[in-house]
Order: sequence, then structure tokens, then C-alpha cells
Amino acid sequence: MEIRVEKKNAIAPLPKLKNVAAYARVSSAKDAMHRSLAAQISCYSRLIQSRPGWRYVGVFADEGLTGTKEAREGFQKLLEKCRAGEIDMVITKSVSRFARNTVTLLKTVRELKSLGIDVYFEEQNIHSLSEDGELMLTILASFAQAESESVSKNMKWRIKKCFEEGRPWNVIVYGYRWNGEQFEIEPDEAAVVRRIYDEYLSGMGLTAIANGLNADRMPPVRAEKWSRTTIAHILRNRTYTGDLLLQKTYREDPLTKRKMLNDGVLPQYLAEGAHDAIVDADTFETVQAEIERRAVAYKHEKRSTAGYPFTGKVFCSHCGKPYRRKAKSTGFSWICPTYNSEGKAACPSKAVPEDVLYELTGDLDIAKVERMTAEDGNIIRIIFIDGREIARRWEDHSKSNSWTDEMKLKAKAAAEKRWKKNGKR
Repeated sequence: MEIRVEKKNAIAPLPKLKNVAAYARVSSAKDAMHRSLAAQISCYSRLIQSRPGWRYVGVFADEGLTGTKEAREGFQKLLEKCRAGEIDMVITKSVSRFARNTVTLLKTVRELKSLGIDVYFEEQNIHSLSEDGELMLTILASFAQAESESVSKNMKWRIKKCFEEGRPWNVIVYGYRWNGEQFEIEPDEAAVVRRIYDEYLSGMGLTAIANGLNADRMPPVRAEKWSRTTIAHILRNRTYTGDLLLQKTYREDPLTKRKMLNDGVLPQYLAEGAHDAIVDADTFETVQAEIERRAVAYKHEKRSTAGYPFTGKVFCSHCGKPYRRKAKSTGFSWICPTYNSEGKAACPSKAVPEDVLYELTGDLDIAKVERMTAEDGNIIRIIFIDGREIARRWEDHSKSNSWTDEMKLKAKAAAEKRWKKNGKR
């Protein structure tokens, strides 16, 4: 019997598509730079999608961020995609667009190389996976970093020149508008500045002033609402007297660009009578004296919270923040920090007296409690490490007629004893 064998040609496998992404960056958020970034994104999108064998993954971009820093949102998202195996190749305009810091560039390129991912730099026509790629990148990155340092030096020279001439570098100050030569008063904002000074001298605190402005819907220029920090900054800002104190801060170096408080490292410049005042000099100095007086009056030694048994245990059911211990005329209570600083409109939570917490947990092994949640209706939900939950309700002191002072003291003493015992385990 004759056996017939027929050869069948194998079906050629479909070519695997290369997943390609691009990275674009501009260092300024100005309109011209914004248009440049938009053009880069559009160009790379068309390029990748028009190439046969390439699959478009996306264009990752950063605007107004320096290339000396790694903490760029678009840059980090690109790296996340690469580490997840979703990208085979990255295209970017140049070495300096990718990173001006030599260490950052080489570290990133080497990591991507270990993952088998190629980075193509258009202007230099370099592929990071090529044999001479890393050598060329090292040289070019050094030039890019040197260029960045040179730009930084030139910028510092320009800033110093402005200061010597009595002109500010940052021309955004609440209460004023910059006309190209000097500050001009913005009437509505100036009225708010005077209100802040008046209310502070009347005895109001920073938080109370901020809450009042927020309630009256008078937001600051570059934030959604007022805070203690912004109020404190306005109260300390000598610009409102018509004088300019220049070079109060400086940048650490061209790589980190960290802002540092100038406490004598560099000279400061005082330009007197540079513009119209919103607050007179006497009022300003009175406020500075009041700030110092309050700092001394309310200064207290830092106390360790290690002895507070409910620290990190009680949480707000509304905003999720951990309750803090607060001294009141009636004793200690635990309160939500959002409610405490911003009021009921921001968080409708309720303070819980400390003796109530002792009462509710006196019979429990606190070492087995993971957390407690303060809920509406005077409910404390207790969650144990093993996942069990119990809910206990407490009554306001005015309603706790059956709970005498003697009983509270005994319960608190017993609970504290259990806390200390369990805490040593």
C-alpha cells in the first residue's frame, strides 16, 4: 500500500505591531509655548498613526515644567505604561526635551533599555538601543545640563538686576495690578486687605478671618478659598505699605529648584515708596507686634501624644480625618480638624467628650480595636482587627442624668488602667 504525503505551506504569522508613544514638553505655560506643545502633540499623533506596523499608544506631555525634575506628571505616566509592558518605543524631540538632568536621563534610558524599550531622539537621530547610543546620550545630556545651569545663571542675573533697580520679579500681589512699571491699587481687593488687617487687630484669629471671607464669597486670586496660610502671608507682606522688600526667597540650585527662605544667604533690597500704600506703616508695624505678642502668649511646650489613648483611633464619618484632642472649659473632647478649623459648613461632625469614649470602650480590649468612626446620631462604630463591628450610642452630657461624676471618674480610671495594660502587650 502506497502512502502519499503532501506538503502544506505554513500560514505566515501576522507581523506584530510595535506599540509606540511620544513625549513632549515645554518649560513655560505662556501662550506661545502652549501652541508649540499643541503642535508637537498633533505632529506626533499623525506620525505614529500613519506608520505601517506601528500601534498608537498616545502622546504624553508636560507644560510649564522644567526638564531637570523627574516629578513631571506626563513623564511619570509614560514610565508607568513602559513598566506595564504597554510600550515598545518612545519618540521625543530632543535630549533636552526628555530630561536636562544627566543623571535622570541616563537612569531612565537604562531602565527602559533593560525592559527592551527604545527611545528615539529626533534632533540628534539617536536610538537608545543602538551600540553607541548611551555614549552619545551621556555627552549630549551633559551639554543639556550645562545649558540649563547657564540659563539659570542668566535668569539670576536678570532677577538681581531688577532688585537693584527696585523692581519686583514676581508681579502678582493680591490687592495690586502691575502696569508694567509699578503696582497700582485694585480697589475691591484692597478693601479685603484692609478688612483683614482691621479684623486681626480687633482680636480675630487667622482661621476666623478666613472663614468670614469664604462665607462672604470673596475668594483670593490664585486659590479657591482663603486659609490660615494666605491670611498670615497678607499680614506679613510689607508690600501693602508701599515699600518693596526684595529677594525674600531664592532657588537652591538649577537642578532641584527648591525655594529657600533667604535668612541672610543673599542680600535683600528695600525699595521705599515704590507704589501707593493700601495699609499705612503704623498699622503694619502694629500688626507685626500683635503677631509676636500672640506667638508668645499662646506658645506652649510640645507635648507627646503617645499618652493619648484615642490618637489615630477615632475618625470622622463625613470627611474621614482622624479626630484630635482639644481642651475645653468642660474638659477634653475629641473633634474633627475640618470642623474645628472651617466650621459646620465644611464638616457637620460632632465633638465627642473624652470621658464618653472611655465609657464606651471601658469593657473592650483596645489592643484588638483597629479604628472607631464617629457617626451622626451620637453613634460610635467600633471596628476590630478581625473585622467585627459594633455600634454604641452615647448621650449628650445634658441628657446623661443617670451618669454621675463619680461614676464617670470610676469608669475613666478603670478604662485607663485597661488601656495601659493592653498597650504594654
